[in-house]
Amino acid sequence: MIPAYIVLALVVIFFVGAITIYNRLVRNRQMVQEGWSGIDVQLKRRADLIPNLIEAVKGYMGHERGVLEKVTELRAQSLRAGGVGDKARVEGALGAALGNLFAVAENYPDLKASQNFIQLQQSLADIEEQIQLSRRYYNGAARNLNILVASFPSNIVANMFRFDPVEYFEIEDAADRAVPKVAFP
Repeated sequence: MIPAYIVLALVVIFFVGAITIYNRLVRNRQMVQEGWSGIDVQLKRRADLIPNLIEAVKGYMGHERGVLEKVTELRAQSLRAGGVGDKARVEGALGAALGNLFAVAENYPDLKASQNFIQLQQSLADIEEQIQLSRRYYNGAARNLNILVASFPSNIVANMFRFDPVEYFEIEDAADRAVPKVAFP
């Protein structure tokens, strides 16, 4: 009789453990989805700001059409991008193109002094900060889920219920990762 209780206790422990692990996986998957939603909202805000920025600089930068067209093209690609990897690649290129736009704007003192341009530039800087915060949250949630999916014994439950590792939202361009070199004379 006692061996039957031991077997029953082991079965109950097994099921309670499996349910606990499953619930942790679900919770972590929801956190990843919440993190991605935060990134998506900020990227949409940036995409919505870009047409206003283009309009503000268009009159000043008539002969800099290539820069403006590149930003516009990358914005359209950003809105169409599907997965995390594609979105990260396009957003990295868009960030670089916006950096080029602001670098070219340095050549136009009237544009730099324009209150509208200054306000748009500040809004973009605020959005970029929010994107960074959202990316950190998403990548932390992705890390936690990926650890659960890969480690024992949660990997058994993850495989049974088809929990897959998720991609990180990373900077694709190695130049963006590089630490700037500062030299003093």
